[in-house]
Amino acid sequence: MEHFLGGMALLLDPYILWVVFAGTVIGIVVGALPGISGSTTTALLLPFTITMGPIPALAFLGSIYCAANFGGSITAILVNSPGDPSASATAFDGYPMAQRGEAGRALGMSAVASAIGGIFSVIVLIVAAPLLARVAYSFGPPEYFALAVFGLSMVAMTGGDSATKNLIAGAFGVLLATVGQDLTTVVERYTFGIHSFSDGIEFIPVLIGLFALAELFEQAAQLGSRTVAAKLGAVRLPSWQDIKDCSKAIGLSSALGTFIGILPALGATTAAMIAYVETKRWSKNKAEFGKGAIEGVAGPEAANNAAVGGAMVPTLALGIPGSTTTAIILAGLIVQGVRPGPHLFTEQPLLLYAVFSSMLLANLLYLVLGLGFAKVFARISMIPAPYLWPAVFVLSVIGAYAPNQAMAEVWVAIAFGGIGFFMKRYGFSPAPMVIGLVLGKMVEETLKQSLLIFDLSWGGFLGRPIALTLFGLTVLFLLGPFLLQRLRGRP
Repeated sequence: MEHFLGGMALLLDPYILWVVFAGTVIGIVVGALPGISGSTTTALLLPFTITMGPIPALAFLGSIYCAANFGGSITAILVNSPGDPSASATAFDGYPMAQRGEAGRALGMSAVASAIGGIFSVIVLIVAAPLLARVAYSFGPPEYFALAVFGLSMVAMTGGDSATKNLIAGAFGVLLATVGQDLTTVVERYTFGIHSFSDGIEFIPVLIGLFALAELFEQAAQLGSRTVAAKLGAVRLPSWQDIKDCSKAIGLSSALGTFIGILPALGATTAAMIAYVETKRWSKNKAEFGKGAIEGVAGPEAANNAAVGGAMVPTLALGIPGSTTTAIILAGLIVQGVRPGPHLFTEQPLLLYAVFSSMLLANLLYLVLGLGFAKVFARISMIPAPYLWPAVFVLSVIGAYAPNQAMAEVWVAIAFGGIGFFMKRYGFSPAPMVIGLVLGKMVEETLKQSLLIFDLSWGGFLGRPIALTLFGLTVLFLLGPFLLQRLRGRP
């Protein structure tokens, strides 16, 4: 408690307050720009933190990390273009809400759920970091494989109403994840001689294509056949009843996001995808998902922000990055002469609790900024389509090109825009495809690693209790609906 109070006291320093505020604003802005994610921004700004000192530098980078996930929901909701990959699940229901004139309600719920999930994970980080670090450290390739299989088992009930179409889309996503050079055999698969595909298909151009450009093509197809009228309800914030109705989704997703964030290398995107499926699974209004369910906004946003605090656990306690952004923050620690690991909790506790306190403050700041400016952001959805969508196209091209400065990725985004357009026309949801792409590579790599550990024997999984538990849950969730029907005597 003494060290925590000491960390909170450091926030009274005007310089630290300014650093946290600046990092929060930058995080929201870059999070809202398609393709310019929080990890890209922290990497670009890392050199500027060298002269700051350890505490201000980590407070600045941590604030960007916290706010970027929320910022990504702004464009995901308003124009169906996730600014950050972690906000891709938010677009499933956030954009339909904006289309029917509830942009402010969706943005406000995003801010509330994000802040609650972020604060929850930071509290967990403060109270139980050493214990949770030991749990995360017990996960090896077999456990990661079981977790990925568990995630893939959910695609049948994700997105559209047709389980068959969801499975087809999910299988296509897994197929896309196999594109590139196999690290085990060094064989290039499905690259068709295109050098840019050797490392696989990048996630960001696919997202931009499936969401932003697919919607742009849809708007272009309907241009002239309908007019977009300004909807005054777009600037209405969520009510207390909305927050109450979403409390179960926020609580479940906060816990789930924190746990997934703790597991190294999974990150906020995976947390949001799994949380979206689980929110739908436990919701009383399953039929509304994909059509504008406010729970479909609250769940993923709580999870992807909870994953931020969770990802800091293995980063600080073990020196194992929990995500791409925490890998950059880890580099910032080393540059500042701080060696991460268990000794930090005894040798430099004030530094740790200063970081925790700054992350708490950043979550509160973007809650205030999100609610305060939600009405301003919501007015973007009232801009006439002939003016709005050309701007979206320009931002999409920049977002696809910027991460690696490769024109091939712009063409990938445009191609997936066409794929997304036809998927929408024929009743396929992009959600299962995105989940397959996110988890497919992890399934393949962890299965190979597991079999190498077990000398190519599948029986090795029998000696891994955590993996067996996850496999059991997978079977339970797959067979659960069928078994319930049988027990109730339904045909």
